[in-house]
Amino acid sequence: MNIKLKKSLAIFDLEATGLSVTNDRIVEIAIVKIAPDGKRSEFHKRLNPEQAIPKEVSEIHGIYDEDIKDAPTFKQIIPELEAFIENTDIAGYNSNKFDLPMLAEELLRAGSEIDLSTKNHIDVQNIFHKMEQRTLIAAYAFYCNKDLKNAHSAMADADATWEVLDAQISKYDEIQDDVPFLANFSSYGNVSRLDFAGRLALNKEGVEIYNFGKHKGKTIKDVSIAEPGYYGWMMDADFPRYTKQCLKKAMDKVKAAQKNKANAETFDDKLNALKNKFN
Repeated sequence: MNIKLKKSLAIFDLEATGLSVTNDRIVEIAIVKIAPDGKRSEFHKRLNPEQAIPKEVSEIHGIYDEDIKDAPTFKQIIPELEAFIENTDIAGYNSNKFDLPMLAEELLRAGSEIDLSTKNHIDVQNIFHKMEQRTLIAAYAFYCNKDLKNAHSAMADADATWEVLDAQISKYDEIQDDVPFLANFSSYGNVSRLDFAGRLALNKEGVEIYNFGKHKGKTIKDVSIAEPGYYGWMMDADFPRYTKQCLKKAMDKVKAAQKNKANAETFDDKLNALKNKFN
């Protein structure tokens, strides 16, 4: 094992009813957990998404409505899932853009209190793209010299992702073997994401900004002044729950700062008025 772990690493993969983080649902979740001593454990569940799986999607991952009609819902597996990934960091393939936002959305929808933002997130695809520019199947062949059988099966993909990550650490001298470095190296863009979907971020000064659309790069504070309705539009639009949760926290922070500034100005005005009265 080439990676150095201070706590367990949970390598996960999801299959879903589609690609929409807000509208689609998870139908399969597989996690390979690697302990610091190298011990491996697995978590694998097929789930009833409580909505139909489009035929074209079923043809990709091989899971049909009939296969999961008696399976538990995501909410029903929450206690077991939370226990399995407690005190772990997270890794996946294309996970920063899809699997992580999808998982966060399902957790919030189910009322889970687990906070994925406290974990390091390694995206093996981003490491691969920075170094070689390929797909998971090609990555598996390139790094592990094997053919990926049962591609788009969640457990097969999670297994392959773990093997690719371990091989990447061994192959590249510039890639360090600790989780914080790997999480930072596999992040995308020149900003630090505030939400898993990357719609919000922190700039170099650590200030909350919008990271997409016409206001990309602008601070949430500045946009709230220039276009007050933009916040309301985002809160009502089809964005992930976690994105909206992060945006609300950022906006509450802006409002609190504005209120404190107004109170300070009011106090100064009163103090000046008293000074003028007795002068």
